Amino acid sequence: MESHKHVFQVSGVKTQGKKRLLVQGILQLGGKYLGGSVYKHASTHLIIPQVLPSEKFLAACAAGKWVVTPDYVLDSVKNGSWLPEGPYEVAISTKSSGAFYPVRQWREKVVNGRISGAFQGWKVLLMVQESTRRAMFRRLLKAGRAEVYNCTPPSYTSITHVMAKPVTESSKSQNAPCYPVSYIVQHLFGSNHVDLNFSITDDYQTETKDRFLDNFSNLETELKSYIIKKEGRPRLCFLEFLGYHDPYRPQSQATATNFSNVGSMIECGLFIEALESIRSGVFPGLLPPATYLVSLLEYAQQGNATSLFLRNFQQVMDNLFITNPPWLASSTVKKYYTQVLQCPLCKMGMWPFLETAIRYCLSADATCHPLPGPALPTLIHFHSYILALCLKLFQGELHSVSSSDFVQLQGTQVSSTVTSGSLMYGTFWTVWERSTLLSHAVKQLAQLLLQAAMKDCAEGKEKQKLHLADTLLDLLSVLVEFWCQKHFKLNQSLVEKGLKDLSEHIAVTSQDLSPAVLVELVSSVRSTRLKLVMADAIFRNLCCRNGFTVGVEPLSLKKIVLSYLPVLGNLAQIPSTYHRTGPTSHSCNREGTNCRTQNSLVNETNSEKDNTLRGLNRVNAAGETLLHRACKRNQVETVLQILALPGSDINVKDHAGWTPLHEACNHGSSECVKALLHHHPAPALTNQVGGVSPLHDALLNGHMDIAKMLLEHAGSVLLQQTDGEGRVPLDLIFSPGQREELLHSAKIGDSTLRKTGNEVLNLPLLEAGSCLLGQLIFSYQLERGLPGHIQSCNKLHSLDYKLVKALQTHSQLKVTLDWTDQRAVRLVEDVEMLLELSRGRHTELVCLAVKECKGQNTQFLMETLEKLRLRGEALADL
Repeated sequence: MESHKHVFQVSGVKTQGKKRLLVQGILQLGGKYLGGSVYKHASTHLIIPQVLPSEKFLAACAAGKWVVTPDYVLDSVKNGSWLPEGPYEVAISTKSSGAFYPVRQWREKVVNGRISGAFQGWKVLLMVQESTRRAMFRRLLKAGRAEVYNCTPPSYTSITHVMAKPVTESSKSQNAPCYPVSYIVQHLFGSNHVDLNFSITDDYQTETKDRFLDNFSNLETELKSYIIKKEGRPRLCFLEFLGYHDPYRPQSQATATNFSNVGSMIECGLFIEALESIRSGVFPGLLPPATYLVSLLEYAQQGNATSLFLRNFQQVMDNLFITNPPWLASSTVKKYYTQVLQCPLCKMGMWPFLETAIRYCLSADATCHPLPGPALPTLIHFHSYILALCLKLFQGELHSVSSSDFVQLQGTQVSSTVTSGSLMYGTFWTVWERSTLLSHAVKQLAQLLLQAAMKDCAEGKEKQKLHLADTLLDLLSVLVEFWCQKHFKLNQSLVEKGLKDLSEHIAVTSQDLSPAVLVELVSSVRSTRLKLVMADAIFRNLCCRNGFTVGVEPLSLKKIVLSYLPVLGNLAQIPSTYHRTGPTSHSCNREGTNCRTQNSLVNETNSEKDNTLRGLNRVNAAGETLLHRACKRNQVETVLQILALPGSDINVKDHAGWTPLHEACNHGSSECVKALLHHHPAPALTNQVGGVSPLHDALLNGHMDIAKMLLEHAGSVLLQQTDGEGRVPLDLIFSPGQREELLHSAKIGDSTLRKTGNEVLNLPLLEAGSCLLGQLIFSYQLERGLPGHIQSCNKLHSLDYKLVKALQTHSQLKVTLDWTDQRAVRLVEDVEMLLELSRGRHTELVCLAVKECKGQNTQFLMETLEKLRLRGEALADL
């Protein structure tokens, strides 16, 4: 950053008009203003109306900075130049010594060179449980030049202080004195800390406390309760199983059928007669010997059975299933079905049996044992029936888990013995795999599902009426819902991780499928929970494969609108003849890295380029990568080398959130800005840190040439962005001539965008992306959205009403301050996004080519966005 003698931060000035006046005065006198809610070491002055328990004040005190009242800037503007700071230094009246200047003692020591900060020489082990508070205390201690460790350092490092919140036996057991974090205030202000009448130990906030904090805490509790109830509800309901009853019947009825001759018939090869004897003896509570059914199943699989035999065998299995539903029976009955539904020869369990049936329908050779080939149509239909029967069995188990209230309405008492020994668990998860959704069998099922989808696509109009891919997709949906239902109440984070692992596994392994097949696959998913994560993972992978990076932050409506919609326009502009070469990095789905094409630079042996590659992902203490540092120094050749390497992320962020484009704009690196803007994909120009966008950064530092480059690239949409103080970029310019230059550059950018943005160059890719986003928004609203229609009598008590009223009077950050449940925070952010959409904001993120596209999926997406806007209007009218 450029060197300034007057670099200001502001704390505790709540009136927007007064804060705007202060910032304008700072810029008018040649100073620099740093926005944001956290302390920044580059500042030289802090403006604060009174002593407050804020991070900025305590950090400025520890660093020996000037802390002055707002009158310092206002009087300096009247004077036409900066006045001496002394008369404006913040003071506080104390009981013991009158006026007390809490910052002066440390500032004088730092200026005289006696110390570098109030905590010089401290080596602190910071043991604060809450992550946000821990980061705040870390910044505060480092501002006073302390060395801070979040975990026990190596033995050769001697710790001087242990700072804990709360103080526990573990913190006291370290090899250093243990202090509560309130000791920071005591050290800074000595005996006067009592007169300051505040503490950072209890209910500390970076700004002033809000009198509605208790109400907001109650709101978080209500949201958490709503979210838990919504996430725990059953997604798939199978009402057809309501007519299934407990198979228990008096024993006298069960002994009416004699199966003694069936074994002899099978030994003599009289399979048809044996099947007929079993067929006439299926009753509730009566199960034919499993060995007989296994022998008949083996005969059916060899290809010698007639169509009539296969139909009769299916009828027997259907009758067994109806009269003796395993999910309502004892563990003995479940074991019986496990013995029957497995390969008659291998007898390795139900999953190998299902896998064999699937592979036979796919005409694959890799089955557990040889079957008649080529695949016989009658056997293909028989194996398809087996799959459908097992799917129905698993659907019944899911019904028993998630809809027990319906079962109780039928008068059936389901004991713990009846519901134990799940067939689904035994089929898809071993004992050691039940804590993960992505077991070995689930991976195989997902792979077979993709093969079935590819086969269905290849067959086209001649597609057989087996609907194999649909059956497997329903099977995957059922087992996902079953596993999630089992684990949700015990470990919600485990469920989220399992869903993420499965969806990303499908996204990575489906890269050979065309976008049209992927879209059809996602659209056919019955479980909204599974559809949500699949649509998200496949869309991100689709973007990554085409060279566009999206963020790795959790999915939210804000992310969909601000990140996914702009990328959709980029997908539409990729020429249909454009093909990426080289291997695709699978890590893009997890780390958000950019999948770049393999090029000749990787194979070159030039030592400079080898060193660049090795240092690509190394970061310094500020989290800055090599690309950040090159942009700060205007080293354009290094920037071009980095961007040409596979795996480089043009939007990589340092610890504070700054991107390479931010650094280039801040430091006046015009050549690097030009290189970044001409790269494919282009950097994100709308990223903000503390409200500072790249354009704001360029203007705040007087780099008009860079500002004009940005506007000529992205158009007037950049002029609509507001910073943390509500200022648009033109508010930072006082010269009428410069304002006209910026407006002219914005017109050039708009004209260029109109010429290049009105035509869709890749309609199939746009249609695929639009369908995925449409499905994503639809599923997101069902899974994580607020309730729909509200009765007028319940309006005042509804979550919708309470959230809207809170956001109308307070910022989202203030409403969610100190909230610990990130799901509740995201729900508030979603409501804020809906309200912004209702006011017409963010419409510019959808390019004109997408808005005017006549593709069916794209029009569906536009209708979905319009419904979101109308939903926002309905909320605003509450």
